Amino acid sequence: MLEKAKSVNQALDTAIPLREPLEIHKAMRYSLLDGGKRIHPIVCISACELVGGQESTAMPVVCAVEMLHVVSLMQDDLPCMDNDDIRRGKPSNHKAFGESVTILAVDALLALAFEHVATMSTELARSIGSQGLVAGQFLDLSSEGSPEIGLEGLESIHINKAGPLLEASAVIGAMLGGGSSEQMEILRKFGRCVGLLYQVVDDILDITKSTQELGKTAGKDLVADKVTYPKLVGIEKSREFAEKLNGDAWDMLSEFDQEKAASLLAMVNFATYRQN
Repeated sequence: MLEKAKSVNQALDTAIPLREPLEIHKAMRYSLLDGGKRIHPIVCISACELVGGQESTAMPVVCAVEMLHVVSLMQDDLPCMDNDDIRRGKPSNHKAFGESVTILAVDALLALAFEHVATMSTELARSIGSQGLVAGQFLDLSSEGSPEIGLEGLESIHINKAGPLLEASAVIGAMLGGGSSEQMEILRKFGRCVGLLYQVVDDILDITKSTQELGKTAGKDLVADKVTYPKLVGIEKSREFAEKLNGDAWDMLSEFDQEKAASLLAMVNFATYRQN
């Protein structure tokens, strides 16, 4: 995972050189090169390698995937959304550069992402559109203060918020590696499962860790009165559900070469047992 993340960081650094307009490119690099976990790129590269492809083949798409993920975080932090001042242990983009520059940087990153990956644009566009990340963010905002959202509704929110881009990462990696339709379908389900897992663990960490430990504002779900797994079923059952999702993800990859699947399996464990 660390080796793949290092390769991704080098490619992203090259993708956005400092040039005019300087402030926009500084804002783009500020959020893109700030040491994120690189979960989506690792899934994409690993899925490509899992079915016989090479990292170098996947890298342009990998850069696009991470740009889209960072766009979602920059938007999520804006005052009109979650209004969060901290991201990854430092001021969020709009606090560092102002809202107008952040919005322009988001637009620029979106354009650059699709410039990197014209042939895979359908899968990526679907993942971030009205049936993907946008839907998830809207459902998340709509859940604030709502007593009617049950477990089924919460799962729908989490799957839409984190699942689509991870699904796309896995499927596109398999496409680039020459995977079969059956392999792509397995990896699509794998991405959806890991996306839900990541969100469940996020719910737990939000109420069990401090802002300093998380590198972002802790307890904001409680303040916003959002529906979360701990709120509905308690912390212990939430942890049990995370363990079940971990097992499900491992089972999905059981038919693949386990040596080639190692980085994906390591990423599943990281998502389950991470502390921030």
